[in-house]
Amino acid sequence: MTATRIRAALAAALLAVALAGCSSTPAGDGDDTPEASGSTPAATRRAALMVADSSLGEIVVDGEGMTVYMFDSDTQGAGASTCGGQCAANWPAVTTESEAPAVEGVTGEVGTITGVDGATQVTLNGWPLYYFVGDTAVGDVKGQGVNGVWWVLTPD
Repeated sequence: MTATRIRAALAAALLAVALAGCSSTPAGDGDDTPEASGSTPAATRRAALMVADSSLGEIVVDGEGMTVYMFDSDTQGAGASTCGGQCAANWPAVTTESEAPAVEGVTGEVGTITGVDGATQVTLNGWPLYYFVGDTAVGDVKGQGVNGVWWVLTPD
């Protein structure tokens, strides 16, 4: 096998694993136990929110420029996340240690809830926020539209 084919096979396998926990079923795999939301590099990023230009237009990103997403299976304003288990492994919560996360350019209402793992999860206009493990660099928006339930957010 050539190096290009090996890389392509590895990329396809990684994408298949990442998408496995992205169903519209609220807890992903039916298990509400968070598996990786507290241990992934994304979970340790700063939770400040700001606006960035992307291939999709102006979107909300964290303080380090990583794209944040909302999940259609959550209920806006419910004060709870429905993404646990394998879902949380693939879509780690955007967390903070502050009850009032810093924002820059974001005009929507920023708040917090207690996430499925007990950490303080950031919300925007009542939607819990998440990262996508497939986004590995600033500007990535690979989670947009996954399974028709994951979406980037606009600043308002």
